[in-house]
Amino acid sequence: MKKISAAALFTCILLASCTPKASTAAPIGPAVSTAEQIAQGKTIFENACGRCHKLPDPTAHTSVQWVGIMNSMAPKAKLNDEQHQWVYDYIVSVKK
Repeated sequence: MKKISAAALFTCILLASCTPKASTAAPIGPAVSTAEQIAQGKTIFENACGRCHKLPDPTAHTSVQWVGIMNSMAPKAKLNDEQHQWVYDYIVSVKK
């Protein structure tokens, strides 16, 4: 049952991230954050994202997939543009 729920949740997130929306989210590009900002991104990721759900493994998705996920979830987590970039930069830095 948990696997079905997880698969349904992932499908909903994936579909929501593919739906075109007018967004005020900052465009995510190449890593522009300093090491200190990336460390802050990790803290924000753990606290803001972990407040509502289990933290996803940063290596579970490609950087392109993370753009959609972040654009969908950042407004819900009430991240400002800088925090949005820092969290994204943290997530993609884990893959390196």
